[in-house]
Amino acid sequence: MKKPNFIIAGFPKCGTTSLYHYLSEHPEVYMPSQKELHFFSNNILSKLKNGPRDKVVKKTQISTSEKYLNFYKNVKDQSAIGDASPSYINYPEALLKIKNYLNDPKLIIVLRDPINRAYSNYQHLKREQRESLSFIEALKNEEERKRLKYSDFWYYKFNSTYSYKIEQAQKIFSHVLILTLEELSAKPDETMKKVYKYLDVETNFRMKNPSNRFNIGGAYKSNYFTKLIFQPSTFKNKIKKIIRPNSGTKILLMKLSNLFKSDSEKIDDESVRYLKDFFRDDVNKLKSMKIDISKWRKY
Repeated sequence: MKKPNFIIAGFPKCGTTSLYHYLSEHPEVYMPSQKELHFFSNNILSKLKNGPRDKVVKKTQISTSEKYLNFYKNVKDQSAIGDASPSYINYPEALLKIKNYLNDPKLIIVLRDPINRAYSNYQHLKREQRESLSFIEALKNEEERKRLKYSDFWYYKFNSTYSYKIEQAQKIFSHVLILTLEELSAKPDETMKKVYKYLDVETNFRMKNPSNRFNIGGAYKSNYFTKLIFQPSTFKNKIKKIIRPNSGTKILLMKLSNLFKSDSEKIDDESVRYLKDFFRDDVNKLKSMKIDISKWRKY
């Protein structure tokens, strides 16, 4: 049985879904039918389930080796075999499991301006009609949500704190590639060529449509259709087991949901000031690590 030899480890809301779909097009790359298996972090995530509809989301996460390896039973002659689960980067113990179980696979980490990432995370839960607080209230309520054992997807600041987690990944793995959503969005072909080279697959492969974006954020009108599309449910989980959503399905659903898109509110000034203070040291650490954050706001 073949196992993954590269991992898209995170961060959440940083373009990992687009990267997953882009790589799925390459004939030398195998990506499982389900993104976000979360197998190596399941022992941690399974205990974080007390936020609204968290328990429904947890049902899609993979808890056993048998179930995990079943996603790779159809690997043929692809040389690059992946797992895209953006929770992994947040937990060094999960990274150690990955190294031991998969024999030191290549790691890909994707970053994003931390304030934009946090707000996109917030908007995601608003779209799902799960988040009821204002952005600044949710930020200041994060420690309480941790205490109550909400899913870590509710931890907006935690998921935007990068430097220590990257340092741990670089200590654990022999090969780590760091990208930013900003470069993937601005230069998708050039960025993907870098990824192909890193994975040692044909670099001249061209994506069908590099302008396609997946899991695009923003605000949507609240109605039956958007609730059906965005909100986690047992019904959706069952449908996904029968009809695995591919890139074409994702694009179609995005086009349909765009009919109900509304003007997205900008991040309020209080939240920006609060988060600039919170992230400043972390961003400065990234600079010292020679990570290109030139497209981010000034901290």
